Amino acid sequence: MEPLGLVVHGKAEPFSAALRSLVNNPRYSDVCFVVGQERQEVFAHRCLLACRCNFFQRLLGTEPGPGVPSPVVLSTVPTEAFLAVLEFLYTNSVKLQRHSVHVSFPLLLTGSLPALPHTHSGLERNVCPHREKYVCLSRLCLQFVLKVLDVELVCEALQVAVTFGLGPLQERCVAFIEAHSQEALRSQGFLELSAAALLPLLRSDKLCVDEAELVRAARSWARVGAAVLERPVAEVAAPVVKELRLALLAPAELSALEEQNRQEPLIPAEQIVEAWKCHALRRGDEARGAPCRRRRGTLPREHHRFLDLSFK
Repeated sequence: MEPLGLVVHGKAEPFSAALRSLVNNPRYSDVCFVVGQERQEVFAHRCLLACRCNFFQRLLGTEPGPGVPSPVVLSTVPTEAFLAVLEFLYTNSVKLQRHSVHVSFPLLLTGSLPALPHTHSGLERNVCPHREKYVCLSRLCLQFVLKVLDVELVCEALQVAVTFGLGPLQERCVAFIEAHSQEALRSQGFLELSAAALLPLLRSDKLCVDEAELVRAARSWARVGAAVLERPVAEVAAPVVKELRLALLAPAELSALEEQNRQEPLIPAEQIVEAWKCHALRRGDEARGAPCRRRRGTLPREHHRFLDLSFK
């Protein structure tokens, strides 16, 4: 019987450092990527990429022809994110910076890479199959994002979570915004949320903000969306304003909102009518379509004692 061999391991640090020195190093490289809108050249080694990631194995599967191979254009991929991916593939580790993750959320958190670029234009994004190594990187990046989550970052993280179905990240972002509602609603990231990302916030009972301020934030959000999409404010706001709890506003506030709504339509007239019904009937549970459940940050008003103001 042949004796069993003994596996010995050298030090990991020098090995990792040696491989890290090859990241974006033209020496010995045999593939060049043109990355990002700035079209930065990034050098790599096809054998290493192909054995570490099935996406690159498919992308670089054909043997390079004679002469200098043509660069691979990845114009929709942020350069910093691509370099982070390369560092992880070369060394099985990556040094993440808050700014790098901030500008590279979709790529780093979801494993989304461009479709295989047969041409230099119209690269569509898709999730590459068989991306076990990349999923590991995504998981590490998710852990990092959760550690550095703050007011400036949280809305962008929420948008990525909703877009790509990252449930745990969405829950953490919503909980963070619930605890820091006023600051988050005043951030630039809030104004850039999609309607699908804004809905879970407006449905929350735990927002630490009064309804009047939430209505103002929704109007600001809709104005930005209307300018970007070149559509009417009311049309942009339609998917989300039904979640505003207008019956929580005092009669004077509701009258002011109604007047503003005539000048700049935001909320359907019937929704305002339902809110007035709550005041007239002095019962919140008899006016369908006009939610009367208070939020954590709802300021008390005299008429609230007539409404069904349960808090879950």
